[in-house]
Parts: sequence; C-alpha cells; structure tokens
Amino acid sequence: MAHMQEPTQQSNRLGLLAIYVALFIIAIDISAFSPAIPAIEREMNMNITTSQWVINGYGLVFGVMVVTGGRIADIIGRRRTFIIGACIFLIFSLLGGLAVNVPMLLAARAAMGIGAALMWPSILGMAYNLMPEERAGETGGLIMAICGLANTLGPVVGGVLADLLSWRWLFFFNLPIATAAVYMCWKYIPIDTPYDPNEKIDYLGVLTLTGSLLSFLLALNFASENGFMNPLVVGLLTSFLLFTVAFVLIETKERDFALIPQDIIKNKRFFAAGAVTLFTSVTFFSVILYLPQYLTNVRGFSTIQSGLSLVPMMVAFGMMSFIAGKLYLRTGGKILVCVGILGMSLGMFYLSRLGEGYNYILGLIILGAGLGLFNPSTTTMVIAVVNPNRASLASAIIYMLKITGGAVGLGVNAAILGFSPDITSGISLAFEVNACFAFVGFVVAFMFMSAPRIPEREGG
Repeated sequence: MAHMQEPTQQSNRLGLLAIYVALFIIAIDISAFSPAIPAIEREMNMNITTSQWVINGYGLVFGVMVVTGGRIADIIGRRRTFIIGACIFLIFSLLGGLAVNVPMLLAARAAMGIGAALMWPSILGMAYNLMPEERAGETGGLIMAICGLANTLGPVVGGVLADLLSWRWLFFFNLPIATAAVYMCWKYIPIDTPYDPNEKIDYLGVLTLTGSLLSFLLALNFASENGFMNPLVVGLLTSFLLFTVAFVLIETKERDFALIPQDIIKNKRFFAAGAVTLFTSVTFFSVILYLPQYLTNVRGFSTIQSGLSLVPMMVAFGMMSFIAGKLYLRTGGKILVCVGILGMSLGMFYLSRLGEGYNYILGLIILGAGLGLFNPSTTTMVIAVVNPNRASLASAIIYMLKITGGAVGLGVNAAILGFSPDITSGISLAFEVNACFAFVGFVVAFMFMSAPRIPEREGG
C-alpha cells in the first residue's frame, strides 16, 4: 500500500474531484428522467406501464448489482472497477441517447445500472482512501451532500434538457462528464492493492434474484393489460416462485459468500431494518415518476414546470437529513425513523388527494421531511447493530433493498394504473396504497427496530 502515499496533495484533490463528479452523475440519473417520461412516451409511443421501466430498469439492475460491485472492487481493486463501470455507463448512455426503439432504450438503461453498480462502491472506497483518516466524517458528509444536490437538481436538469433540446440529451449529458471522470481517475488516482483478492462472488444468487424480481415485475406489467389468468402472466408468476426458491436455497448454501450472508440475515434488528426499508422504499420513486406524469398529462404543465415541482420535496429532504444527523445523538435512531415514516405515510396520503391548485406542494414537503429523517437514521442504526467488519456490507445491503424495493413498488403501482379507468384515479389509488405500505413499515419499526445510541456505543 506504499503506492498510496506517493500522490501529491494537488493530485489527491483532482482525484477526489473525479470521484465526486462520477457520484453526481450516478445520483442525478435516478431523478433526472422523471419529468422527461411523458416526452419519451410520446416519441416512443409507450404507455405508462412500459415507460416506468426507464426508471425501473436502471434502479432494479443497480440495486441488485451494487453489493456484487463492492465485492468485485475488493477482488480486482477499486480504481480498476470504477473505470470499468464508468466505461459501461458511458457506452450505454450513448446507445440510450441514440435508441431507435423501446427495447434498445430500456436495455441501455438497464446496462447503465450495471455501470453505476460497479462505480458506486468503488467511489466510496476511493474517496475515503484519498482523505486523511481524521477527515473521514467530512468525506461522508460531502458524499451525502453531493447526492442530495444531484437529487435536487435532477428533475430541474431533466426538465430543462427535455424541454429545450430533447429527452435524448439526458443521456448525452453524461458523456463529457463521465469521460472527464474516467480520465481524471486514470491520471490522478493511484492503483490500489485489491482488498480481498480471494473474495467469492455469488453469481448464482445475483442471477436468481434478478430472475425472480424481473419475472414478478413483468407479470404485473402484462397482467394490467391481459389479466392475471393470461397464460404468459401465470408462467411469469410461476417463474417468480421458482427463482425465489432457488435464490433462498443458494443463499443458504453459500453462507458467508452469499449475496446476503447468514450472519446478517439472522440479525433480528438488521432484519427489521431491512423489512422497514422494503415497505417504505416505493414512496420516493413513485412520486418522482408519477407526479410529473399527472402534472404534464392532466394539468398541462411543461416539462420544466413538472421538474421544478419536485424541488420542494428535495429541499425538505436535504434540510431534514442534516437536522437528523444532529438529533440522532440526542434521541437515538428509533424515534427519528418512526417520525420519518409517519411523515412519509402522511405525505403520500396528502398527495393522493390530487386536485386543482398547488396543494400538492405541502404533501411534497411533508414527504421530503419524512424521507430526510428516515434515510440517514436507518443507515446509522444498521451500522450500529452489526459487527464493525460488516458495516460497509450491511449499508450496501440496505441500499440494495431500498432500490430493489422501490423497483418492485413501482411495478405494483404500474399495475394499479393499468387497471384504473384514467391516469388521475390510478395515480391517486397508487399513492394511497403507498401510504399504507409506509404505515406498515411504521408498525414494524415501532415494534422491532432498535439500536444503541452513538454515545453508548462509543462507551460514553
């Protein structure tokens, strides 16, 4: 590891800049496409149950692959994994922007998720390596701030590009930024020694989990058009069950090398946090996808206006995330998590009352504040309830559950819209269902989540 000491302070700064730029484009890609979906639907002649895959395909692959991305980084090195992931992200951003049909567009978005899943864990590891140990907390705070900024700017950037140029520029926007990040990483970040070259990757676990989730989501997609008794839907649901059983059997056999290791699954407090994350994850994704749909297609908003409409939620999210970090030391995590989930549930229910005027803004602020209390507090609690050597893996698994849970939730929402007589009633019902999901998460959190307070963990 002596090689890590050679770079100058200037090259360290440029290396960190490359890392933060890459982090920005990964985070912004989750929210930037939301206001552009109606424009993509019009050009590609897609319905709403198909267009959700533009966000869902990226999120699903990213979520399932992110833990594996971390393990690949341990085996071949973070810098190399980052460059491979960024190149995949670059190539498929170009192909997405040049897409001539729906399959090409959706395949490009899914492949971008693979690139992002390789980049994300590498980014975290490289950032901490380039900063002195005493500034690790500052690094973590800056990473969260960049993610918050990207999530806030995403709908605005997406709306402006889609309105003034074309939705295709959301893909092309990535090209110069990702190219610069790859070059700067190659030039200024030193080659690192693999952390654990003997690490095994649970490829069968990744394949069976992906097959399970994809079969379930496709079944919901086709059921909204053809009914649940359609032979294709029945076949997909059967496939979902078979893949799920295979995944459980594989995970049991793999033990320590499993996608979700046995010691983490058997940790009851971690299990509760994972269940809560699954029940609440759809709230954020459903709002960034379906509120712009409603505002554009029903209320007649421009793409820029529908993108700007999401800013109150993002601002409330960012502000409360900052406040939550201060409050955690005083209250512990459980009360913040429970209050946050209640805010998410109330915000979703308020948003389900779609109508004239700008009443939805209050619902967005309540939802954003709830998300801001919930997300950082849950992550901190998860780290507190596992062994220190499992902290990074545990937080990656929670992130995986958040993204994949959001993808499954969007699939359920899309099915609700597919069975509804019109877009307004469909979105309203989907938001009500999401509010109920969040409330179930609150019950689970209230009854089963717990963790030592930080001062107690440090021994006072």
